[in-house]
Amino acid sequence: MRIIAGSRKGHKLYDFAGQTIRPTTDRVKESVFNLIQEFIPGSNTLDLFGGSGALTFEALSRGAKSGVCVDVSSDSISLIKKNAAELKFDSLTVIQSDALNFLKNTKNRFSVIFLDPPYNKGYIAPVIDAILRFGRLDLDGIIVLESDFSDEHSEFDGLTILKQRKYGRTYITVYQRG
Repeated sequence: MRIIAGSRKGHKLYDFAGQTIRPTTDRVKESVFNLIQEFIPGSNTLDLFGGSGALTFEALSRGAKSGVCVDVSSDSISLIKKNAAELKFDSLTVIQSDALNFLKNTKNRFSVIFLDPPYNKGYIAPVIDAILRFGRLDLDGIIVLESDFSDEHSEFDGLTILKQRKYGRTYITVYQRG
């Protein structure tokens, strides 16, 4: 894994050992950022299933104003902090929490929210509902969902599907408030 563009272009990221975690591939990550590039400069980003932090680091490298990485796993939090120490982004916050508790307890709003939850575990609808219920998405903000082709693909009141692409088994859906 590496940062594809921006101020830290080419920087290699530490990754998980073994096959228990499914990181976003460089190809899919590049496609995601091609879809949302106009939303990134100056944005406040949130990654609710942070993993290695790759999506947040890519957004910060491309000009996001701030990034928050949230993950319930202590292994993920350690890896995000290890990558953060190498990259030296001043505007990064790393929080160990599950997604729903974070959304309930934070007061922050975000312009770009990344969701890459474990596939087929039923996280998508409850998390998106919580984002909307607690008002965590800016008025013109977007939610970028990475999901498996067999996972839930719902429409949500208050959101429109701005873009959707399929890459192998992976779907990228970009929702926008509207």
